[in-house]
Amino acid sequence: MKILITGAGGQLGRELKRSLASLGEVIACDRKQLDLGNPDALRQTVRQIAPNLIVNAAAWTAVDKAETEPDAANAINGIAPGILAEEARRLGAQLIHYSTDYVFDGNKPAPWTEDDLPLPLSIYGRTKLAGEQAIQSIDCRYLILRTSWVFGLHGANFMKTMLRVGKERPELRVVADQIGAPTWTRHLADATALVASRKEGPSGLYHLANAGETSWHGYAEAIFAEAVRLALLAAAPVVHPITTADYPLPATRPANSRLDCRRFTRDFGLTLPDWRVGLSDCLADTIH
Repeated sequence: MKILITGAGGQLGRELKRSLASLGEVIACDRKQLDLGNPDALRQTVRQIAPNLIVNAAAWTAVDKAETEPDAANAINGIAPGILAEEARRLGAQLIHYSTDYVFDGNKPAPWTEDDLPLPLSIYGRTKLAGEQAIQSIDCRYLILRTSWVFGLHGANFMKTMLRVGKERPELRVVADQIGAPTWTRHLADATALVASRKEGPSGLYHLANAGETSWHGYAEAIFAEAVRLALLAAAPVVHPITTADYPLPATRPANSRLDCRRFTRDFGLTLPDWRVGLSDCLADTIH
């Protein structure tokens, strides 16, 4: 199998290169090698590579910046996935694409299912929903995997930010009224490899995140506790809970980002571990 990974320089893309290597020839393209904002170049590159599997890990993830640069965000998040779906159909290839909890407004008290109506609150969420819809409008083999609160050793994420500021400050203020499941890139990449290894499998939209739930405040406290245990930090800072209103940002975040992943478990026989397992293993990797 010939596998094209887009966004290979990002936090998920770098894990995908490792996880997918055993399945065949991996062509991993970062932003410099493959600009998803250039439709003609995107089509040309995909046709030259002629992959059997396209794994689209590229995305505009600067959530707040998207509020002032909606066209640039939509080019990558909204338009490019549709182009990849068209090229996948042309090649008879499968497309695996990642989406986000930000397609929901966060007002539901229970975890979100794939059948719930998306109602994004931000430009980022709207562009990611547009990408989903673009793929779904094309008659190709696809998997859209919605995930949440992604973290890993590479790239920028909340875990790495907390480790940095935890060394600099004795006290922090972190939002406590947004709930979700931190999801480790390695668990996400390994699950992707498992489903991609099946010659025939279900297509469609699925939720896939680590099990369990927490707030950003609880997540920060867990990061610091584990970092102290592993001697990555000498002492944990005091983390004060605050509300979303106390920390206004340009893009509105959903209050409830929990994703119901039972459909994925039913169809693929796989459940990701609890988020604390991913956090512990990821932080342990930083000292190896």
